[in-house]
Amino acid sequence: MNQKTSILNLTEDEWVNPGNRACAGCGLGIVYRTALKALGKNTILVVPPSCLTVLQGLYPIAATKLPCLNVVFASTGAAATGVRAAMRARKKDGVNVVAFAGDGGTGDIGIQALSGACERGDDILYICYDNEAYMNTGVQRSGTTPQGVVTTTTPIHGKSQVKKDIPAIVAAHHIPYLATASAAYPLDLYDKVKKAITKKGPKYIHVHTPCPSGWGFEPSQTVKIGKLAVKTGLFALYEMEDGDFKLTGPSLSALSKPRTPVKSYFDAQQRFASLDEEAIAQLQHQVDQTWAGYMG
Repeated sequence: MNQKTSILNLTEDEWVNPGNRACAGCGLGIVYRTALKALGKNTILVVPPSCLTVLQGLYPIAATKLPCLNVVFASTGAAATGVRAAMRARKKDGVNVVAFAGDGGTGDIGIQALSGACERGDDILYICYDNEAYMNTGVQRSGTTPQGVVTTTTPIHGKSQVKKDIPAIVAAHHIPYLATASAAYPLDLYDKVKKAITKKGPKYIHVHTPCPSGWGFEPSQTVKIGKLAVKTGLFALYEMEDGDFKLTGPSLSALSKPRTPVKSYFDAQQRFASLDEEAIAQLQHQVDQTWAGYMG
């Protein structure tokens, strides 16, 4: 796919019903609606316990119009493998089998099953919406919670460890296609999902997904916060096709112009309230070092 999707040529098909149980301003609502538009009708979803199970609701009043298998927390990758095997046995290899899980169900509790699916070369697409904590159960820290973030399990000084780089872990499996995306750039996400389903074998897309209630910002600011994460360089948009890495969209543009200071992103959210100027300077240095690698 070389042509970029615009609002003018975006499909009008909708695979999410108008009503759902998401929180006001939920970034996942954008991610889910956009991804399903790209996937289309010929899709089976595999979803573990997560905010998405709340957003969807349960039969017979589910928000999604597509068949969805709800599975136990640790099993998403393995369950998607089973669905693919069932489709193959029924000679329906053209069906998109898509695992759709949060960061906890992907990078922590579900990482063994995801790794196994990638190592086996299973023909599935795995989409992780990363809202950077266990939001559905009360905002506990996860492996992808950024350093310094206050959660209910890191309540005073914030998380001391750096954010786990799940895309890098998945990339180590040498899968055919891997990408990062953002809820704030839905057309970029749409194009990456469309590209992913043209590939055979395991595919992985990691989506930065702002959460107003868990991050501490007004629901109307979801897209602004998501764009700040990209413009500061804290979250980079890129693709890896058969191991070939390239920055995409706004992140590619950031190579030739100054990035926004990370402090503007931290100041816009209550979850970073524990950071002092020294900590912010250290985090800015980490981002600068990462981008020096991109440019080098």
